Amino acid sequence: MPKRLSHALLIWIGITLGTVAPPGGPRAQEQPSAPAVPSVPAVPEPPVVPAAPGIPDAGVPEPAPAPAIPAEPQTPTASAAPAAEELPLDELRTFAEVYGRIKDDYVEGVKDKKLLESAIRGMLAGLDPHSSYLDKEEYRELQVGTSGEFGGLGIEVGMDDGFVKIIAPIDDTPAQRAGLQAGDLIVRIDDKPVKGLSLNEAVNMMRGKPGTEIRLTIMRGTDGRPLEVKVERDIIHVASVKSRTLEPGFGYVRLSHFQARTTEDMRTAIDALKKENKDELKGLVLDLRNNPGGVLNAAVGVSDAFIVDGLIVYTQGRQEESKLQFKAGPDDVLAGAPLVVLVNGGSASASEIVAGALQDHRRALIMGTQTFGKGSVQTIVPIDDTTALKLTTARYYTPSGRSIQAEGINPDVTLDPGVFKPSTEREQDPLKESDLVRHLDEGKTAADDKSGEVKKTLAAEDFQLAEALNVLKGLTILGRAKGG
Repeated sequence: MPKRLSHALLIWIGITLGTVAPPGGPRAQEQPSAPAVPSVPAVPEPPVVPAAPGIPDAGVPEPAPAPAIPAEPQTPTASAAPAAEELPLDELRTFAEVYGRIKDDYVEGVKDKKLLESAIRGMLAGLDPHSSYLDKEEYRELQVGTSGEFGGLGIEVGMDDGFVKIIAPIDDTPAQRAGLQAGDLIVRIDDKPVKGLSLNEAVNMMRGKPGTEIRLTIMRGTDGRPLEVKVERDIIHVASVKSRTLEPGFGYVRLSHFQARTTEDMRTAIDALKKENKDELKGLVLDLRNNPGGVLNAAVGVSDAFIVDGLIVYTQGRQEESKLQFKAGPDDVLAGAPLVVLVNGGSASASEIVAGALQDHRRALIMGTQTFGKGSVQTIVPIDDTTALKLTTARYYTPSGRSIQAEGINPDVTLDPGVFKPSTEREQDPLKESDLVRHLDEGKTAADDKSGEVKKTLAAEDFQLAEALNVLKGLTILGRAKGG
C-alpha cells in the first residue's frame, strides 16, 4: 500500500476518533451526525439480526425509544495521558495496510462504502452473537418485528460453531408446520453449505417471496444423519397470546413471543377465562416453551401481572443509563391462585426474565427443561435515519441476583418431553362395588364422569401440559387444605 495512502487513512481515522489533529492545526472533536438514541433495552433473543422472512430478532426494542443525551467530549486533564498515546497506532496501521492491499490487489474493484461497512460488521460480529450492524432493510425489519407481522419461515435463529441454530420455531408458522425444532442446526440452504457464511448472509438466503419453497438440511440431536426439510415461505402473523380452559376452573395461557401488546393481551385473555369459568379460576398454566423473547417491557409487564411487590429484574452495564431496575405493582390478576410455568430449551431472554422472577418470588412452580440461557441486553442505537447498531450494553439479573447468561433457568420440576400412547387393547376392568347386584347408588353414573376422557385426550395431545395440569390441581388442593 502506498505510504501516503496509509498515512492519509491513519489521519482520517484519527480525526474521526477525535484524537489526531489534521494537518494545519488542531481540530475540535467532531460530533456524530445524529445523537445516539438507545431504546428501552430489549432482552429477547437469542437472536440475532432480523432474519429472513419469518426470522425476527429476539431482542427487539420498544418501537418508541426514549432518547438519551449524548455524552460530552471529555476534556483532558493534567493528570490524564495524552489522547494520542491511547490510540492503538500499530493496529490502525495494520488496518490501513490491509485496506490498501484490498483496494490495490483484490481481483475485482471494491467500493470504499462496501469495505468500510464490512469492517463495521466484522468489528461487531467479533464481540458477541447478538451485537450487529443494521442496514436500512434490517433496521426496518427489526422495527416491524415488534408489531407481530413479518414475512418468512417463522423461526428464531443464532449461530453455533459456524452453523445456523434454530432457537425456536414460532407457533402456527411454516417452520413449525414443517416440523423444525429448537436446537436443529441448519447446515445447508437449498444446495449451498452454511459453513463459512455469516448469519446475515445465511438469513438473506432464506428470504424470498411468500409461496416459494426452500430446502433446509438440518442436523438434529446426536443422530449424525442429515435431514432435509422443505418449507414454504409465507407472511407470518404472530398472535403472541393464546388461551383456553383445560378443565373447569383451570386455565391455560400460551405466550409465543413478547411483543408490545403482549401484557395487555394476556390480561384480556385471563379476564375471558375468568368469565368462562364463572369467576372461579382455581389455577393457571403459563406456557413459555419455545418462546424466544422479545420486548423487555412486555416481560416486565407479564411478571408484574402475578407479583404484588418487589424487584422483577435489573440490568448492569458499564454506563450509568444501562443500570436499570424494574419493580412490581400491588395487583395479582389471579388473586394468589396457583400458577405453573412451562419452559424448555427454546425459552430464551424475556421468557427467562419471567420464569426467573416468578421462581425467585416463589409465585409459580417452574416445570420443564433448562432454558436457553440468554441474559444479555441489546440496545438499538440509531446511526442515522436508516441504519443503526444493535449493541450488547448490559446483563440482566433475576431478583435474587442470578445471572442467566449461558446458564438459563433450571426448572423446579424437570419434565422431559414425552408421548402418551393409549393402550389399543382394553383390559378387563376389576370388579367394583357398582358392579354388584343391588348396590347402593348415589345417583351418578359412569357416563357422568368425563374427567378420565379429558385427561387422556390432553395427555395424548401434550404430555408436559397434562402433567402441569395435574401438578396445578395438587397445588390447588394443598392450598385449600392450608386454608388458602
